[in-house]
Amino acid sequence: MNRHKHVNWDDPGPHSVLAFFKDHPDDYREPAPGSVLSARYAGHVVRIKVEAYIDDTSIGDIAAIITPSTGERVSSINDLKLGDIVRLPDDKRAMETPPSEKADNAPLDD
Repeated sequence: MNRHKHVNWDDPGPHSVLAFFKDHPDDYREPAPGSVLSARYAGHVVRIKVEAYIDDTSIGDIAAIITPSTGERVSSINDLKLGDIVRLPDDKRAMETPPSEKADNAPLDD
């Protein structure tokens, strides 16, 4: 497997996957190759496509970087970019959150 980039993931706070599954243990499944997980980095939602799962850590490539307030996808944020291979510990996994209400209330094009 290629060398991975070190990432200082944001704390998932109330969107923690581990906290959610602590209350719903029967629904928990370990990530498998092909799974897509979410994490937070520099205020953005980052999706990781899993290639391997070892010792409570997913290893995979960055599949998307999303600005949560608008839902806009970007190709990079700081030193992290699409395609980078990263490690995502279970305690940094986050539940996906929808774009803000402001983006939801934007006028639609006819």
